[in-house]
Amino acid sequence: MQTGKHVILYVDDDQDFLDSMRVFLEASGYVMVEATSAEEGLQVYRQTKPDLIIADLMMEEIDAGTSFVKELKLLGNKAPIYMLSSVGDNLSMATDYSSLGLDGVFQKPINHQSLLTILKTKLK
Repeated sequence: MQTGKHVILYVDDDQDFLDSMRVFLEASGYVMVEATSAEEGLQVYRQTKPDLIIADLMMEEIDAGTSFVKELKLLGNKAPIYMLSSVGDNLSMATDYSSLGLDGVFQKPINHQSLLTILKTKLK
């Protein structure tokens, strides 16, 4: 938590999604830190210790998002992790996302009201 606000790490290789998410999160009272790759995401994670993490499933490589989540587990991450994907609903039905170390999956484009509900629930 920085300056009394929860910190959200958002990892996505699409700058438009990063910019849109920043506007939404900051308007909702959160601090957003960002990364454009899984590797950069790990660096930002180490520096900021975010309260919640949202990561795109497919970034520079097809499985970059899941590899990122595995690395976070190895680092002892306790923050909730949500995967963001253009196949979100299908992924939720076809995969036990908790076995991947995820707290949930959002579909792109993200429903901001659903995200806000999750943030309020997870970051009490």
